[in-house]
Amino acid sequence: MADRPAGNPSSTRSVVHAPNGMVASSQPLASAAGLQMLRQGGNAFDAAVATAAVLAVVEPMQTGIGGDMFALIYNQKNKKVEALNGSGRSPRKATREEYVSRGYSHVPETGILSLTTPGAVDGWAEVLEKHGTMSFEEVLQPAIDYAERGFPVSEIIASQWNRGTSLLQETKEARDTYLIEGKAPREGEIFKNPKLARTLQKIAAGGRDAFYKGDIAKEIAAYVEKEGGLLREEDFFHHTSTWVYPISTTYKGYEMYQIPPNGQGLTTLELLNILENFNFSNMDHNSADYIHLITEAKKLAYADKDHFISDPHFSSAPVEQLLSKEYAYERSQEIDGTTARENVGPGLELVSDTVYLTVADKDRNVISFINSLFTPFGSGIAAGDTGVLLQNRGKGFSLEKGHLNTLEPGKRTLHTIIPALVLKDDKPYMSYGVMGGDMQPQGQVQVLLNHIEYGMNIQEAGEAPRFRHFESGLAVESGISSAAYMGLLDKGHTLFVDRDVFGGFQGILLNPSTGMLQGGSDPRKDGCAIGY
Repeated sequence: MADRPAGNPSSTRSVVHAPNGMVASSQPLASAAGLQMLRQGGNAFDAAVATAAVLAVVEPMQTGIGGDMFALIYNQKNKKVEALNGSGRSPRKATREEYVSRGYSHVPETGILSLTTPGAVDGWAEVLEKHGTMSFEEVLQPAIDYAERGFPVSEIIASQWNRGTSLLQETKEARDTYLIEGKAPREGEIFKNPKLARTLQKIAAGGRDAFYKGDIAKEIAAYVEKEGGLLREEDFFHHTSTWVYPISTTYKGYEMYQIPPNGQGLTTLELLNILENFNFSNMDHNSADYIHLITEAKKLAYADKDHFISDPHFSSAPVEQLLSKEYAYERSQEIDGTTARENVGPGLELVSDTVYLTVADKDRNVISFINSLFTPFGSGIAAGDTGVLLQNRGKGFSLEKGHLNTLEPGKRTLHTIIPALVLKDDKPYMSYGVMGGDMQPQGQVQVLLNHIEYGMNIQEAGEAPRFRHFESGLAVESGISSAAYMGLLDKGHTLFVDRDVFGGFQGILLNPSTGMLQGGSDPRKDGCAIGY
């Protein structure tokens, strides 16, 4: 790596500074589309939808209009945080008994029986209708242009596309729509998606109803039924997003907001509460003691996640108890500073692939926004001639009787995608996310600690080497020192080195001292933060 003439030598990029508006996403073309909306007089919410729509075209393995979305919003008009749950539900015909009768013991990971109703388009419409100033036609135009005229495939996306080739080859529709002569596009190759362009044009002209109550839903449902799936027109027709009260906790003077269950944001907050009971001033960053502490705290918070988080309309989590400082202290006392713990259970009894983006505008409206198909290319189903890849969130359900997330008709599964929004002194301070399935709470906490406890700027905080705990062991990035590696082995951790499981960070910090915007974007992705 070349030496940097200034700043942290371990960081590969500078912080992006701007006075008026900023967009951070995993693709430069998408960030530029959002910035275009801001320059044309749109606000952060208009720009977010434009950015998400372009991402749906240029990162089809990560996101799309066949997926789900969540958003945390701070609107300067009412000066409060609002939360939007734009996740879809299981088909009304989807029952545990139906799957068992077909010989399944688990919901398939991909394919026609892994589908849930797409929630993204309705979520986009809600953002625009409640907070935006521009029309669907205006904000979708950049995405339509890239789908119709083509775009050059970026480096990391080309690699991920290639890894998804076998799934896309399983059906004619996916193969014809998302491969070029049976192969994934190479880096720099121009890829066009005319089918998706036509679908986006219909949404631009007719809004959400064009997707949920018109020809698009009809064509998707007819294809799914023909192939033996359960998703029907009525599932589209009755779908609604939900504005919910956000949940939050404080950490040393900062207030972190998350979306309540069915999302896993509760896990991030509980993890922060547990860690607040420890003194980081005597721990070196990414030392064995530091990584061990966060990993052991993660085990506790994730045990509660697995035991409690589901669709609250079917099973209600004890959110207030789980987020209490007293409960966090009790859990913190279970951590042994010298030994890795196994078989961690919940502290109470019960009474993926994704894109993240964030936008701040000249008025300091802020949106933290995430959109996902779940795993790469979702279900692998591109329905009919719509060009729409459908998500495989059904995989999140269990077919086990009595399980918290057992499959039931019209149910939202436990959701991994979580945007984060941090306030300081009741004002927006930091909007960020770390995409990547179960990595998201772990990554969000690591980034926040990097900034608050170790004084890193937003780029350094998002770029610093990360670690991720799985049931099978602890993955560490190559930037973690050999001393830390050996120290973790001494504490009983099973370790492995990986390059591709640590998620992707995007973030904007609103500097209270200068009033300026500061952006960071993860070199683990192809994206950038840009402003004006």
